[in-house]
Amino acid sequence: MRTGTSAMPTYQEAYERSLRDPAEFWSEAAMGIDWYQPWKRVLDDSKRPFYRWFSGGVLNTCYNALDRHVEAGRGEQLALIYDSPVTRTIQRFTYVELRDRVARFAGALSRLGVRQGDRVLVYMPMVPEAVVAMLACARIGAVHSVVFGGFAADELVKRIDDAKPKVIVSASCGIETQRVIPYKPLLDQAIHSAAARPEHCVILQRPQAQADMVAGRDIEWHEALKDAEPQGCVPVLATDPLYILYTSGTTGVPKGVVRDHGGHAVALHWSMKAIYGVDTGDVFWAASDLGWVVGHSYIVYAPLLRGCTTVLYEGKPVGTTKRNPVSLEMSRLAWSRLDSAFERAVRDRRDDEARADMLMGAHLAGAAVEQSMLGAAHACANPLTARLGIVHGIAVGVMLPHVVRFNSANGENPYVALSDDPERLARRLERLLEAGGAAAATCRLRRAAGHDF
Repeated sequence: MRTGTSAMPTYQEAYERSLRDPAEFWSEAAMGIDWYQPWKRVLDDSKRPFYRWFSGGVLNTCYNALDRHVEAGRGEQLALIYDSPVTRTIQRFTYVELRDRVARFAGALSRLGVRQGDRVLVYMPMVPEAVVAMLACARIGAVHSVVFGGFAADELVKRIDDAKPKVIVSASCGIETQRVIPYKPLLDQAIHSAAARPEHCVILQRPQAQADMVAGRDIEWHEALKDAEPQGCVPVLATDPLYILYTSGTTGVPKGVVRDHGGHAVALHWSMKAIYGVDTGDVFWAASDLGWVVGHSYIVYAPLLRGCTTVLYEGKPVGTTKRNPVSLEMSRLAWSRLDSAFERAVRDRRDDEARADMLMGAHLAGAAVEQSMLGAAHACANPLTARLGIVHGIAVGVMLPHVVRFNSANGENPYVALSDDPERLARRLERLLEAGGAAAATCRLRRAAGHDF
């Protein structure tokens, strides 16, 4: 079922309508996704409290993220920019190139016995092969579970035993600023200690470290691709699982959170324009990591579902001393949060005109907010419709084209607005970031004259 989207309403209109008629609201949002078979119920509440979205619908998330854009004539548009200052590498993939790589790796997984509903654990650094592995699983209806690269062996064991993956996809190493972290010894130790052991491991050998391979179990990435037949998209139910993502386990055994195909695709596709103001052809960078939900949602799925160009960045906002041209542009445009303490990225160029031209907005999540900022208010010609909610002093969302708007829990000091002066924006944003830490940051970019991504 080929569908299209209608004009986007204002935030307030959308919010009120979503409460007044949620079924109709999300039914219209679902028209932005291509379906093999339409849903029977938008929200199936027949087994409360276990609600299911778009029950009866049939789709494929990978098709919506890649194939449909190629079929629509946008195959030569950039889909993914891999920017790795830690390896001095930049790679660009068009939609047709990424689709073809995903289809071939889906064929490799199929040859290893992976079928619809099987689990595949992905334990990789921020490299294009990680994105390919995720989308390949979605393509054939397998369920991926991405574990943050470099997690300790004992934490990996818990996730292996719970997910029981048929195949594990990993790499020989990751790179943390200037330090090479061998992954394979951690993986081997985890598999040895696990009760549920995979049948195969696909290992990406990186030049920074060569992994020792286990005969009969391990296969090198490029070997796995040899003679692999490209696989088409397998239709799956909207309520079938897309991935499992585990909580940190700081309060006990990690809990696996399951996202299904239908509701996930609809919500993420809708959010790109409705929340971030991003549409087909725009460039989007989420400064997070695969293995965290922000990375899953806004590095891989949401931008590609919307037909955007997404940036996969291997590095940190601080401590990464050798920066590529792409990451230099990024660091001029946004201050990015990756870990528990926010550190600002490099601000070494004062090309304010170029920065203002390219930066459409920055969005932070989970930032501790300086209370003194809540009392400040400055006139602004372009106030945001979206607001920053404060929960126990933590910002749950922020949008910064030229203004930050706050909404305090008690209704007092309702907002902080910034002027459209880029220098004032930079100073005020710096204060916000130094006050605490955001769980993630994203920025949306547009092409400008003289800037080639």
